[in-house]
Amino acid sequence: MQVEFCSLLFLILLPIGMKTKIHTEVAALWQLAWPVLIGQLATVGMSVADVAMTGHLSSADLAAVALGASLWMIVLVTIMGIMMAINAIVAHEVGAGAFGRIPHIMRQSMWMAFGIGIIGCAIINFSTLIFDYLLLSPDVNAKASQFVHVISIGMPAFAMYRALYSYTTSLNQTKPIMVIALCGLVFNVIGNWLLVFGKFGLPQLGATGCALATGIGLWLMLAGMLWWIQHAQAYKRTYPFTHREAPKWSEIRSMLRVGLPIGVAYFAEVSAFCAVGLLVARFGVVSVSANQIALNFSSLVFMIPLSLGVALTTRVGQAMGEGDPVRARFISWVGVSVSLAFAVLSAIFITMSRHSIAAAYTSDLAVQELTATILLFAAIFQLSDATQVTASCALRGYKVTRTPMLIHLLAFYGFALPLGCVLGLAPEWMPWRPQQAMGASGFWIGLVLGLTIAGILLVVFLHRLSTRKIRFAASSGKIVG
Repeated sequence: MQVEFCSLLFLILLPIGMKTKIHTEVAALWQLAWPVLIGQLATVGMSVADVAMTGHLSSADLAAVALGASLWMIVLVTIMGIMMAINAIVAHEVGAGAFGRIPHIMRQSMWMAFGIGIIGCAIINFSTLIFDYLLLSPDVNAKASQFVHVISIGMPAFAMYRALYSYTTSLNQTKPIMVIALCGLVFNVIGNWLLVFGKFGLPQLGATGCALATGIGLWLMLAGMLWWIQHAQAYKRTYPFTHREAPKWSEIRSMLRVGLPIGVAYFAEVSAFCAVGLLVARFGVVSVSANQIALNFSSLVFMIPLSLGVALTTRVGQAMGEGDPVRARFISWVGVSVSLAFAVLSAIFITMSRHSIAAAYTSDLAVQELTATILLFAAIFQLSDATQVTASCALRGYKVTRTPMLIHLLAFYGFALPLGCVLGLAPEWMPWRPQQAMGASGFWIGLVLGLTIAGILLVVFLHRLSTRKIRFAASSGKIVG
């Protein structure tokens, strides 16, 4: 496996002019991935706009958005993971040429998405009770709770949008994602400006206005995707909304068997990072600020391997649908290798530019110094983070999600958070601990370890699974030679 992996990495770095099978696959992956990347960056831009605009209104509104968005993001990312099952399922049907099955799958997936969206809406509203235990001022508590209550109106729309997102990606149509996300960003910025500050006679709603703009924007993005699918020629053969269809629990249950483990894996990762943010808070404003800056920049860089992963799920799923496990394994290793090659470059860039990155975010010298230190850990985990996300996305292309879920739970809750607490907090009851609490740096060391364990285990599992699929196909006579 190591020889195969290193050989692919070497070939990927050859001049583009050399016409090779690998460069053809890299081009196909990038063709799918770049619109997804721009769409992901536009989505991140919405949260940046939320923070920036409320930050210019008042510290209470900024705190409310920060707290409310933390709850919102945990539920949002979990739902996003569940709905990724549709990508793998539809990609298999595309690869098999069973286009007649896709409309039925999509009708059932929309029922599933609507139900999950309603459940997510209820969960996030109930979760505001946690604010009562965070020793917040009554004003911030009220604003944060109201932010969550208002923004939750967009949860069903988001779930259904992600179902259509997976559908269009599986058909190799990723440009709608980019265009609609950019339109959503424009609407979010304008809506925030109107409702947060109360322009043109509208009431000044502050954090609540930010939530309202985002919630409405999600419904408009869903409407935009539905309009695009109805009118674009690429969807004529698989258009799902020709007639109504009652929900069928057997179909929805089979989708959930694939999707729920992805949602749990996403929840494990995002909740671990959120937990680190909460635990670092005890070390003061400098640690909190440095941790947030490092996390924000790392999230931006992470968008590239994540976008490659979305494309990889589609490509691997289509190959498996065609009954070609050899090509599926080839695509998997090309995708992981491309992601790792990018991670090497990003790690070098972060290491060399960490002081400039910190200075771009803040003028506070103490925050800059700690941020530069934490960014060293962020540079290290670029390698494992890029590897684990693309390996897990390749596995989703095989419609295998339970083992990756267990690996993520083990990596983040078995290693990353426990080690981070030992190093970061240095609790006195621990028989072995550092003489002095390492603070934010200790938690990031734990995250580096957790991501490294996840990356190694997922790559090993991907190798074994892909080899097993090839051997099974060969033994059944589906592979000649």
